[in-house]
Amino acid sequence: MAITDRLRSVGPGALVAAAFIGPGTVTTASVIGAEYAYVLLWTIVFSILATMVLQEMSARLGLITQQGLGEALRKQFDNPVLSAFAVGLVVTAIGIGTAAFQTGNITGGAAGLTTITGVGENIWGPVIGLVAGALLFTGNYKLIERVFIGLVVVMGLAFIVNAIVVQPDIGALSVGLVPTVPDGSALLIAGLIGTTVVGYNLFLHASTVQEKWNDPEDLKDVQYDTILLVAVGGLITTAIVVTAAAVFPEGTSIADVGEMADQLEPVMGGFALTFFAIGLFAAGFTSAMSAPLAGAYATAGALGWDRDLKSTRFRAIWITILGVGIIFSGMGFNPVEVILLAQVANGLLLPILAIFLIYAMNNEALLGEHTNSPIQNLLGGIVTLVAIMIGVLTLNDNLPAFIDVLTGLLGL
Repeated sequence: MAITDRLRSVGPGALVAAAFIGPGTVTTASVIGAEYAYVLLWTIVFSILATMVLQEMSARLGLITQQGLGEALRKQFDNPVLSAFAVGLVVTAIGIGTAAFQTGNITGGAAGLTTITGVGENIWGPVIGLVAGALLFTGNYKLIERVFIGLVVVMGLAFIVNAIVVQPDIGALSVGLVPTVPDGSALLIAGLIGTTVVGYNLFLHASTVQEKWNDPEDLKDVQYDTILLVAVGGLITTAIVVTAAAVFPEGTSIADVGEMADQLEPVMGGFALTFFAIGLFAAGFTSAMSAPLAGAYATAGALGWDRDLKSTRFRAIWITILGVGIIFSGMGFNPVEVILLAQVANGLLLPILAIFLIYAMNNEALLGEHTNSPIQNLLGGIVTLVAIMIGVLTLNDNLPAFIDVLTGLLGL
């Protein structure tokens, strides 16, 4: 197939890229660039390669079996106790994770629009949530996919233009590709990897490939779509780090991404705020659509419900997740604290999902000739070990804060 034909066939990969380039990634990448310049660029390379490994497996599972990851998880265990435990784990962790991330997604997108218009985030937040809900409610996958592709392009142009204009030090960029861990950077490294390799994206990808492809012969197109769009997501993240590294003196601590635009003013004038705000809005809005969609696919599949975009149960799931984000964004909840819940949930769930995914990808009865190769198992194993390390680090560093936030939200 010609390259132009392949480009016209891209789709589900855009949802994955848009899902991990959210306000959390924008913030973490900005902080990394400001504090450590280009030194931690290798973290992006690892994160993107890890995402490609797991997302390719998930997409291959969805294409070959025509099942979602939630369905495969539910059917993989003969023991009813293990099956019930797996389903409960997925529904609880994915539900909490996507709902918590949703507040940060909507608030982040609202912050971008507030920067441009001056209208408060508590106004734009519900508006963004309602518009995202209207698009999802159409049940038109092709429309949803086109919106994602368009916003990924907008987001990419906004952040990449900034990175080009600031004229980064190319020589220093190459130094950042050599893995090093400066003092105090471990949590930021874990944060960037954790916001890129996201558990709920595995459910989203396995299901959305079925909306576009249904023949094993389409596997090459699926893999091309996955690698290309995840790489584009990595390029966008790199642009954010590079921009921050170029405009801030190394070692600068920034409180929020709004400071990025302020520093860009001398370079780009009044366009700085607009470019950065547009990118932040696109990041928030796309993630505000993908998180509820992923939660619905995961929950419906795990419970054995219909995964049809127009089914009542499917809609009820994503409406609930979206509703939590709208309410919290309108009430002024601190998105950083709420996202903490999601980070802990993702940190605990991702290693379990990765282990299960690799196990399923070696099931010949399920996948036939499309099971993992030894190299794919090795790469998956490395990613899983790193995910376990990140999970332990996240839980160890955030457990007291996690308990405080959870009890505060519950009013205890």
